[in-house]
Amino acid sequence: MIMAYIDRRSFIKKSGVATAGTLVGSQVLGQPQKRNSPNDEVQVAVIGIRSRGKDHYRALSKIPNVKIVTLCDIDQRLLPGAVSEVEKLTGHKPGTVTEYRKVLENPDIDAVSIATPNHWHALQTIWACQAGKDVYVEKPVSHTILEGRRMVEAARKYERVVQTGTQARSRHPTFHAIEFLNEGGLGDIYMAKGLCLKPRGSIGYVKDSNIPEGVNWDTFLGPAPYRPFNENRFHYKWHWFWDTGNGDFGNQGIHQADIGRWALNKLTHPVRIQGFSNFFVWNSDQETPNIQHLEFEYEDGRILQFEVRGLGTNAEGDIRIGNLIFGSKGWMNMASEDVGKCQTYMSDIKLMPSGYSSYKEEKGPEFINDDPAASDAVVNHFTNFIDCVRSRKWQDLNADILEGHLSTSLCHLGNIACRIKKPLQFNPQGETFIDDPEANTYLSKAYRSPYDLPEVV
Repeated sequence: MIMAYIDRRSFIKKSGVATAGTLVGSQVLGQPQKRNSPNDEVQVAVIGIRSRGKDHYRALSKIPNVKIVTLCDIDQRLLPGAVSEVEKLTGHKPGTVTEYRKVLENPDIDAVSIATPNHWHALQTIWACQAGKDVYVEKPVSHTILEGRRMVEAARKYERVVQTGTQARSRHPTFHAIEFLNEGGLGDIYMAKGLCLKPRGSIGYVKDSNIPEGVNWDTFLGPAPYRPFNENRFHYKWHWFWDTGNGDFGNQGIHQADIGRWALNKLTHPVRIQGFSNFFVWNSDQETPNIQHLEFEYEDGRILQFEVRGLGTNAEGDIRIGNLIFGSKGWMNMASEDVGKCQTYMSDIKLMPSGYSSYKEEKGPEFINDDPAASDAVVNHFTNFIDCVRSRKWQDLNADILEGHLSTSLCHLGNIACRIKKPLQFNPQGETFIDDPEANTYLSKAYRSPYDLPEVV
């Protein structure tokens, strides 16, 4: 089912700044706090603690001079366990809140780490920038292409450090693989392919029910249309509904789309997109497809392909979650497991020094990263974020919000092509579809008041 959309011009008739100001509370939007990040301790609040949020506070707890001062979640049932774990990890007992605006009102908090559902990422990031906070925001960074652009604008306007949660950019073997490509190791790169071959079971059909005690369902929905509480639309399963998620392309596939674009060295959007999708086998409430075949063409003709196979399937190029990179001298296999293995298959290649990265010739030895600590890409990624919070140099981020916007937009563009079932032409500069009013309605969405996206950040 396709949710109701209105065109961008209609839904931004009134600015969302005043509304956002009410939600943020005591902060005056447009006038961020005049507070420099400390040279020593950085105080962080983690927003959303059930699943990915656990990875956030566990990684932050390993970084020197970082203090997790606040945990925030709309499900109060999760807070005691998370508080106990953070206290064991750090020796400090964090405070708890269930209202995000309380975090933004606290002048002692330097940064927020956002692990909430996709439909909340943009507003929470924009409000944090307006309140003078730096931001680590999970992928996909936005729920629509327009949201992503607003996030970039907010980061730049308020001079905030905003890191995207695509931690593969901080995984050493992946970085070395890209370095190898940039040095011409595979010659002229003409195509990259992302793979999300991740079987998912059926979520079945679930009836609406009473809101569990301790859950703020209205705030969970936030900008999404109001619906009665349903377990299938709540924890994790929200990924499979268009109101709140972007399917597995936006859930898992964003990592591989990001690496594919990185390998092609593209700092812009594609100009042509086509996609095919369907939901096979299962009967359930799920709205997003479990099979997708997508192709993105850039202005110079280079191609990024992507496949989502959410049912039982074979591997491709010996991998299920990862990328295949094709060049004039051969091809590379880049798997996305934590060990960061990747392989190159070439007709003429010199062996790399042992420990340099994780490449493998077709009939040669395998080379694996010799630094065990480098395998923890999440810690590396948060460390890079914290370093930039201290230095104030957002240019040193491994995954700045603009990178996140460009890669996330691939997920949006692919999903749009699948939903309206026709090839699309896109204007990268204007971030609009060419001569296609129907497709352009998907660049934005309707927001449930008072959770409006500001026209001007």
